[in-house]
Amino acid sequence: MGGADDAASVTVSLSERRSGTVATLAISNPLRLNSLNSTVLNAIVSSVSSLSDQPNLRCVIVTGALLQTKQQAFIGGADISEMSTFPDAEAARSFITKIHLASQAFRDLPVPVIARVNGHALGGGLLIAAAADLRVATSTALFGMPEVQRGVPSTVESALLPAIIGSARARRLLLLGDMITAGQAESWGLVDRVVQANELDDAVEEWVQILLRAGPKALAAQKRLMSVWEQVPAQEAIHAGVWEFGRAFEGDGLASEGRRMMNEFRAKNHGRKSRL
Repeated sequence: MGGADDAASVTVSLSERRSGTVATLAISNPLRLNSLNSTVLNAIVSSVSSLSDQPNLRCVIVTGALLQTKQQAFIGGADISEMSTFPDAEAARSFITKIHLASQAFRDLPVPVIARVNGHALGGGLLIAAAADLRVATSTALFGMPEVQRGVPSTVESALLPAIIGSARARRLLLLGDMITAGQAESWGLVDRVVQANELDDAVEEWVQILLRAGPKALAAQKRLMSVWEQVPAQEAIHAGVWEFGRAFEGDGLASEGRRMMNEFRAKNHGRKSRL
């Protein structure tokens, strides 16, 4: 007889566009609101690693698989049915490390990641969303970090939350363990945009189109820089930016993405003042 893990999976689909490839990674654990168990977490790391090698990849969309229930979930948290059976502290540390590795995999991708939050994003699900570069959510989604209400602290990528929403709001979310609405999450800066469920795909596609118009090397450089900015003092971050700006003009003639795209902009806007 099959267990719950038999239904848990990660599906990757590729959409070939004129400017490159757009990948969608759907997390599915339908019996448990798309919660994260070891099977799903290992599949996320493996799938994202494969996407890193995908030629001409331009962006990745991460979402929750559609559930056959009224209550939809992006990711309903880490799987309590697995966590409740941990025999010791090492098993617990091994599992939470898998959540970190799955979150870090999205942060390490050289292309922008869009979290298509199509339902509740709780616990580890909120951490996956926080690891994305852009987040759009349905108006009925709920967000929360309920770990302390289950006897454990919120850890790993929870460390990103103070920088995203501020220390006071992070304390409220982590210490109370309660849930906030999508509207609150947007006002806090936890998500970038909130739309009705039937508008979600259009909102995601709007961002995809904007990303496809940008320089792929410039986007990769920007994502690298933002990662550096999180870790180093301001002066070092500024110097890193100077170096990355110069890289945009490496290569002769139109082999340089910066030179090529600026000349294309000038040609398209002939007669207007050239500016960034």
